Amino acid sequence: MRKGKGTACLFSRPTLRSCQRKVSLTVGRQANMAACRWFWCVSVTVAVALLLIYKVPAASAQRKKEMVLSEKVSQLMEWTNKRPVIRMNGDKFRRLVKAPPRNYSVIVMFTALQLHRQCVVCKQADEEFQILANSWRYSSAFTNRIFFAMVDFDEGSDVFQMLNMNSAPTFINFPAKGKPKRGDTYELQVRGFSAEQIARWIADRTDVNIRVIRPPNYAGPLMLGLLLAVIGGLVYLRRSNMEFLFNKTGWAFAALCFVLAMTSGQMWNHIRGPPYAHKNPHTGHVNYIHGSSQAQFVAETHIVLLFNGGVTLGMVLLCEAATSDMDIGKRKIMCMAGIGLVVLFFSWMLSIFRSKYHGYPYSFLMS
Repeated sequence: MRKGKGTACLFSRPTLRSCQRKVSLTVGRQANMAACRWFWCVSVTVAVALLLIYKVPAASAQRKKEMVLSEKVSQLMEWTNKRPVIRMNGDKFRRLVKAPPRNYSVIVMFTALQLHRQCVVCKQADEEFQILANSWRYSSAFTNRIFFAMVDFDEGSDVFQMLNMNSAPTFINFPAKGKPKRGDTYELQVRGFSAEQIARWIADRTDVNIRVIRPPNYAGPLMLGLLLAVIGGLVYLRRSNMEFLFNKTGWAFAALCFVLAMTSGQMWNHIRGPPYAHKNPHTGHVNYIHGSSQAQFVAETHIVLLFNGGVTLGMVLLCEAATSDMDIGKRKIMCMAGIGLVVLFFSWMLSIFRSKYHGYPYSFLMS
């Protein structure tokens, strides 16, 4: 330590430099800590701002989506309470069926019910669709999970064009999520359009089971009562002579009619409920023979019944020509007529078979 004239120097030069260095390091640490605090404050502020920017609109959009969905469901429920099958045009279809959000399924029947369309099948299918919709509307399990709607070609032709649809009637399930898949289009030609068949298809696609309740139909009991009354009247009139009950020809004819009815497909019609025929609403062409081996029309059943009857009549004539006691000339005529009937109707029957089973290699005369 050295003494001066004024103030005395308390530290040597090396010690002074060390103190200055420590002070500088302390100041630097404090500056770094202040910068870190400033950085974290800014980061948190930015994060909160970004969260508010994105979360608030998202929450607002979610609330708006829920409000739109609630309005759509309320509207559909109101219309369903008035009419189980909701009639839709293009605007209603796009807004309530195609546009999201949607948490419900819609079974839509595309049809052509106007008189000038002359679509008999459409009217029959509409009756079954109405029965199904009423069964769902007035059942205890009724909810807003599924709705029934209808788009008529004359009221929503733009919908037909949008879906590239050129035939009616057609049933499509529009599920609650996503677009309709292949199985969401009802196979009308295979299953028929009975309410029970459509209900099974709906259960497969939506897990909603609908118990079909048909309005009482007294036509069957009335016809049965009338038939029993006629039979009873005949028995009463012929009560003195009951030999007709042992008539072999009468019983054979009745058995033959029953066999022809069963072999032509009447029971299949009763179970599946197919349309009588199919008419294209655009071309107007009517098909009486179904093009697939897995289905048939009611008209096709009648045609097959007629052809089977013609073949049977030809065989009966051949048997009578061989066993009867008539003169040879009449027997020849019966034989030729029997052969002609068998050949003609069997050839037509084979032509129907070839049209349904594509690739069948054999043919016979006009087939």
